Amino acid sequence: MTASILPACARSAERLLRGCALVALLVPFMFGQAAHASEARIARAEIVRGDMGYVLNADIDIELNPRLADAVRRGVSLYFTTELRIERPRWYWFNELVVDRSLDYRLSYHAITRSYRLSIGSFHQSFEKLETAVNTMQRVRNWQVAEFDQLTAGVSHEVELRFRLDTSQLPKPFQVTAIGSRDWNLGTDWVTWTFLPGAAGLR
Repeated sequence: MTASILPACARSAERLLRGCALVALLVPFMFGQAAHASEARIARAEIVRGDMGYVLNADIDIELNPRLADAVRRGVSLYFTTELRIERPRWYWFNELVVDRSLDYRLSYHAITRSYRLSIGSFHQSFEKLETAVNTMQRVRNWQVAEFDQLTAGVSHEVELRFRLDTSQLPKPFQVTAIGSRDWNLGTDWVTWTFLPGAAGLR
């Protein structure tokens, strides 16, 4: 009986050690993923009534990792987008998508002037430091996202918001490099909240 128990115990111990070794390998990876995910987040967001419609104000915490910062300094333009969706619930069917908008940024470096340029649509602004240009993207102010008649007053609407690096706009070689690379996967999770037109829409 003893001879049959000892090998079984030895096999169990071996499996336990292998399991512990696997956990030891996975834990740094898991924490590395969590640390990477924390590089960008929506810190604050609200929809309020403006002069011509409903506008979004938001604060986004983002930090370019060394790989992205080096790419900009070497002349690679980076494209970012703030995406917003507003849905109106329907009890008889899926929610109705009433607003689907994006605010697009282009961040580039000009070697001749030694300045960073941030383009938002047709608006351009130059900065001496990369950090200053990034900080400008972090503050979204008075971005009109809907006309007054697009949202039904007194009816709750579901709002979704996120910010991300748009790798599809990169040059082809960098698009290939970005596939599966955490360094090029900068973005926030979707943040959701309920907005009632006619009342403050603070998240």
